[in-house]
Amino acid sequence: MYQQAIQRYLQKHSYNKIDLKAVLFDMDGVLFNSMPYHAKAWHQVMTDYGFDFSEAEAYLHEGRTGAGTINLVSQRQFGKSVSAEEVEGIYAVKSKIFNSYPEAKAMEGAAEVLAKVKKENLTPMIVTGSGQTSLLSRLEQNFPHTFKKELMVTAFDVKHGKPHPEPYLMALKKGNFQASEAIVVENAPLGVEAAVAAGVFTIAVNTGPLEDHILLDAGADVLFSSMEELAKNWEALYRAFS
Repeated sequence: MYQQAIQRYLQKHSYNKIDLKAVLFDMDGVLFNSMPYHAKAWHQVMTDYGFDFSEAEAYLHEGRTGAGTINLVSQRQFGKSVSAEEVEGIYAVKSKIFNSYPEAKAMEGAAEVLAKVKKENLTPMIVTGSGQTSLLSRLEQNFPHTFKKELMVTAFDVKHGKPHPEPYLMALKKGNFQASEAIVVENAPLGVEAAVAAGVFTIAVNTGPLEDHILLDAGADVLFSSMEELAKNWEALYRAFS
């Protein structure tokens, strides 16, 4: 199954092989089980500011910058964008609500996947649309000696959030990797779209409430039901790349 997915990817991009050197990880919903809190926080703040925005919709916007999400919903509902000052205020309230919740736990299976990535001397990188400093600061605490700050791409680094390919293209540039030298691990449809648009082989892990086909329709090359399942199947997947 993995070899077929890899072959389709190679044919699509006219590559001879995937010379795997790096694994690019999304953060929320991949390394931390934080999306339920994000969904609740987005729902609360958007409702307070007069927008129609359900918790379920938050999963569809995951990976987009906060400003992008706010303006998209404002355009949809009121036909206009909000000012930069309003965006800053709304996102500050959202962050305050998010940080009031219990600390999001590391995703089950994430540490195992990272250990296997490091065992193969691959470079792990963070590519997140999040600007939640509380989670970013916990990466070293939860996954010690794994991620280098200079090899992270966050909401603070990009002009265009996911689904634009900029975050993943920036990560490749920071790490001095070609698209055919990396793979992406994502849980959100917008993140999958961004990775695919950047030309990188994309693994989706469906750790949220979305139906599988949403991630596959976004372009995921391979789908796992959880990070634990990815950890269990890592060796077979890695052999397929080799």
